[in-house]
Amino acid sequence: MRARTFPLYVGGFLGPFGGAIVAVMVPELRAAFGASTAAVAAAIPAYLVPFAAIQLVSGTIGERVGRREVVRAAYLAYAAASLAAAFAPTLGAFLAARAGQGIANAFLTPLVLAALADHTPPQRLGRAMGTFGATQTLAVTLSPLCGGLAAAVDWRLAFLAPAAVGAALAVAAPLPVAQRRAGSPPRLRTLCDRRIALLAGAAFAAYMSVTGMSFLVALRAGDAFGLGSEDRGLLLAAFGAAGVLAGRPGGILVDRVGRVPVAAAAATLAAAAVALLGVADSTAAFAALWFAAGVFSALMWAALNTLVVESAPGNRAGAASLVSAFKFAGQAAAPLAWLPLYHHAPASAFAAAALVALATATFVTPLRHGGRVREVAGVRGS
Repeated sequence: MRARTFPLYVGGFLGPFGGAIVAVMVPELRAAFGASTAAVAAAIPAYLVPFAAIQLVSGTIGERVGRREVVRAAYLAYAAASLAAAFAPTLGAFLAARAGQGIANAFLTPLVLAALADHTPPQRLGRAMGTFGATQTLAVTLSPLCGGLAAAVDWRLAFLAPAAVGAALAVAAPLPVAQRRAGSPPRLRTLCDRRIALLAGAAFAAYMSVTGMSFLVALRAGDAFGLGSEDRGLLLAAFGAAGVLAGRPGGILVDRVGRVPVAAAAATLAAAAVALLGVADSTAAFAALWFAAGVFSALMWAALNTLVVESAPGNRAGAASLVSAFKFAGQAAAPLAWLPLYHHAPASAFAAAALVALATATFVTPLRHGGRVREVAGVRGS
């Protein structure tokens, strides 16, 4: 079982790792391409925008075409795009390569998540989803560190190493196969139901109000407590460290207590932590609250990811990718929503975000009454 599932965790690691890798390399990239800071910073949305947008349909496409074929192609495409980024002669070529990385990972992330669900017994599904979430959080946490270490030698190493990993996974890793099920192929319109809509709303609210608050936390740390850039970086890393530590235990809690109770309770506690961030009067209290928000976020996502992969047994990857698209849309909406409030009154921005976090609990609570979606009978592919 571990030999089959370990490559799935590695595949899940690549997506968030690739998204955040350039954040610390802006000076090196600026010098390499003779470009402005703003032009080089476009490498971040160049990756994230296609990554989020294509996930509206990528999971369903992967289920229809075949997980094995699509995942192998996505690994190879990711490796090729990473190589193109490493040897890009101009900034335009580099941005195009970044978009290619995002597109490739839009197919990888939901398909490996769905495959992990297929290869996990139902009584251990929460644990697997919590571990998957911890793996992705670890990627976000390690990405700036690895990018900084690579840039100290040669920034191209930050793209050559992932290219090698992607190629190796395409050639050597066991590739996921979907369950064969009777009936018509998976269709996107089968995901247009109340359950998926509630989960998409929960994902949007969770990322907008908790994960997407990192920029506001950094602002508050500087404005209220005078923290420098290094200290702010350590503070933000505490959220990721909390997610890594709490992911697997949170998944075990999901298996024992239930998906909806853990999601609702974690969202409520995360809302409390976010609200208190706006009125914290010391650096220690502020850091402790942000760490707590990371713990509750990890528990929330262990439960939400479990609900998502159980919501559409006939199109698991489609459900995962559709909900993920809304998740990243919530992250993109956070600065637009909270910055004007923050400039008016910092505490009001955190209070408003806390209310949105509570909406996550509101979205998932009705799922308690729907019961768990029953699996459609089928035989695993070989």
